[in-house]
Amino acid sequence: MPDPLLAAAAELRHLLGRGYPRVRCLALVGDRHALDAAQRDLLVRGVFAPAAAARRRRRLLEPEDCAGRVVAVDGHNQLITLETALAGGRLLWADDGVVRDIARAARSHRPGPRTLAAAGLLLDGLREAAGVIFFLDAPLSHSGRLAADLRALLAARGQAGDAAAIPAPDRELIAHPGPVASGDSAVIDRVEQPLDLAGGIILAMRPLPALESLA
Repeated sequence: MPDPLLAAAAELRHLLGRGYPRVRCLALVGDRHALDAAQRDLLVRGVFAPAAAARRRRRLLEPEDCAGRVVAVDGHNQLITLETALAGGRLLWADDGVVRDIARAARSHRPGPRTLAAAGLLLDGLREAAGVIFFLDAPLSHSGRLAADLRALLAARGQAGDAAAIPAPDRELIAHPGPVASGDSAVIDRVEQPLDLAGGIILAMRPLPALESLA
């Protein structure tokens, strides 16, 4: 018997590719296949109109494109995605080529040793950048402390940059004139130079972490 989630994803992709409204299509295929809330969330985060997905993939930078540039990092988004990979958690390789955490770990995130390990991996990927600025979501728990820890890590590694916990990181990310590291589709579509830094690091890991796909 076909997997109802994969069947729903294929139908959603088909409808979106023909210009039908996204919200209505999500409801239609979700109801048709009796999907639960978690499965519908996977469709939201992983399935896009083929042309839109291809356009997003073409726009994504590589880390080497950031040499000599100041990179803005969607802090919690990128850190939590890498933490999920390091913990063996659930990851989705979406239609647009972006790797996303699908455990929704941000809701209960608490910074710890794995957070700094993830930050180290991000900074390894940006060794040639002129600077790295982490923008953290201030409403999330312990964001101020995490910003301080990231500033200390940058200083210890001799990398230029900063970290700040602010109420609306997306505003700063969208306004940034250089590369922006994020897996958030809304951010990716609104910045000139998007980079799925966490996803690139995960795809280069060996052994490769388990990645779910709806293709």
